[in-house]
Amino acid sequence: MVIAAYPLGGLFAIPVIAPIPTVTTAVVLPAWIILVTGITHLDGLADCGDAAVVHDDRDRKAILKDSAIGVGGVTAVGIALLGVATAGYALVAVPVGVAIGAVIAAEVGAKAGMAAVACVGEATHDGLGAALARPTAPLRIGLVGILALPAIALTWPTPVAAGTLGATVLASGSVYGWARRSLGGISGDVLGATNELARLAGLHAGVLVWTLL
Repeated sequence: MVIAAYPLGGLFAIPVIAPIPTVTTAVVLPAWIILVTGITHLDGLADCGDAAVVHDDRDRKAILKDSAIGVGGVTAVGIALLGVATAGYALVAVPVGVAIGAVIAAEVGAKAGMAAVACVGEATHDGLGAALARPTAPLRIGLVGILALPAIALTWPTPVAAGTLGATVLASGSVYGWARRSLGGISGDVLGATNELARLAGLHAGVLVWTLL
């Protein structure tokens, strides 16, 4: 998963470096990501968004199994898509090599976040989360880290990729913490939300770090 994120991130960087208007980049980037990977992870984010706005723990778990999308889900997906679009808009102004490195690092961090959550999380029910979760093998996180750390060098000597990876770690940890408190564990939806929010945080962190340099 983490290794595949390197070429996948390079593929996602194409709209950022393509000779098209900046506004067009903002539209194409999220659409391109969806075209390449599908909407499975976004669907997980939508379900978690619906669950997040409910106050009763039992209702949250029921909502995750409901195929209907409510206001919370629409809002979460809308913010994610808008966030990726604005990140793409901003990355156009970043030097090409750094922009490519930031996009790749964000994707590596997103996939590493999913893998880490799967390593330490306990599944709430049978399904994708149960198939991937390995709560008895947290040492696998070390391997995940080893595979992800080379991404820091992608924007050397600037710390853009490092900031990007750091943001994905914080975002992934936040999603996992919320899922553990509110849902009692992880699921395929939680993994999908982790991917989307970690990528979003990573892209914007990369832009922010470059801006502050």
